[in-house]
Amino acid sequence: MKPNHHLDDSTLLAYAAGTLDEAFSVVAASHVAICPACREAVRAAEALGGELLEVAGSAAVSEDCRSRTFAALEQAGLYRLPVAQPRPAFPRALARLLPVASLDEIAWKKKAPGVAIFDVKLPASAKGQLKLLRIGAGRAMPEHGHGGEEITMVLKGAYVDHMGRFAAGDVADLDEDIEHRPVVDDSGECICLVATERPTRFKSFAARLMQPFVGI
Repeated sequence: MKPNHHLDDSTLLAYAAGTLDEAFSVVAASHVAICPACREAVRAAEALGGELLEVAGSAAVSEDCRSRTFAALEQAGLYRLPVAQPRPAFPRALARLLPVASLDEIAWKKKAPGVAIFDVKLPASAKGQLKLLRIGAGRAMPEHGHGGEEITMVLKGAYVDHMGRFAAGDVADLDEDIEHRPVVDDSGECICLVATERPTRFKSFAARLMQPFVGI
């Protein structure tokens, strides 16, 4: 698996610093685990962060600041680069949040013809939402934008939009200015891991009417 679409530079920096919200951190960690280019970028960002800490080492730091920093680093450690081991059915960062061992065991909730969703439970304190989205072969999602940041990683299958073809391992790191209409390959269903900051903005009136029932 060699991804062709990668995380945005700002996302990589936030991930390396441990400041991504948990939903986005799970998707970022899942991609970094299989993407050599993004893994190297994270290492470079962490090295730069270490150099900056050394330069600032002589500055006085309050005990409160120190405590909050170490608390953030401890939380971020949940998503650091994984130690090599037998390949699981899911990326490690995602697998620890799922009650099943394979995609076949997911208790999907059908939301529309050819569309099903599984809500990934996050801690109550987490910001953002994390979902698994399954779309049938040949299906097209309505044209839409995003109410905030959104990162989507393809776990199975592929889809195409105006930005290119996104296959297993690829990520679409989008902001609220991007609008697109993903169309799934005819060869098979597409399953994605999606982290969102706010609900999707559908352009058509019919799609907006259905949104409360679809749940995205």
